[in-house]
Amino acid sequence: MTQIETGWPVRKLVILLYPFTAAAVAINLYMLSLMGQAVGLPPLSPVMSIWLSLPLGVPATWFAAKWVRRLMDEADGKPPPAN
Repeated sequence: MTQIETGWPVRKLVILLYPFTAAAVAINLYMLSLMGQAVGLPPLSPVMSIWLSLPLGVPATWFAAKWVRRLMDEADGKPPPAN
């Protein structure tokens, strides 16, 4: 099959989505640390949240890319892959 027939591979989607997913992880970490103050945890600084989101964004991006690939296949009318 050619690239036109198969669509975007997951690895290309990962490269495309990483900045957005890592930013979402950073925002969620920061907000979670603010909520953690209610139980006595120290808050994370915004910069620390960004640093922590860099490695944590990789698996989040992988799952997001797999989900987007599945949605793209569904929109094209392709059957879901067998697990």
